[in-house]
Amino acid sequence: MSDTPVTKKPAVFSIASILSIVAAIGSFMTGAIFGLILAIVAIFFGFFGVLMSLAPSRRGGIVSILALIGGVIGIVAAVFKAILWFF
Repeated sequence: MSDTPVTKKPAVFSIASILSIVAAIGSFMTGAIFGLILAIVAIFFGFFGVLMSLAPSRRGGIVSILALIGGVIGIVAAVFKAILWFF
């Protein structure tokens, strides 16, 4: 009976969680229209990242949740920028 050690690969961040946080940060650095688009992208990838982080081999659940929150705040900021642009 030989007990060979089983090496387990470390959990890695999903690409969706990385894209979601980048899109959420980018939504604050652009204008109203592109900021709104990036905020929607952040919410989409954030939701997908949360689902992917449920797998034991994936990380990024908290990053995806932060991106979801950032996306919602980004939408509010984009609407505020659009209102200020009109007036």
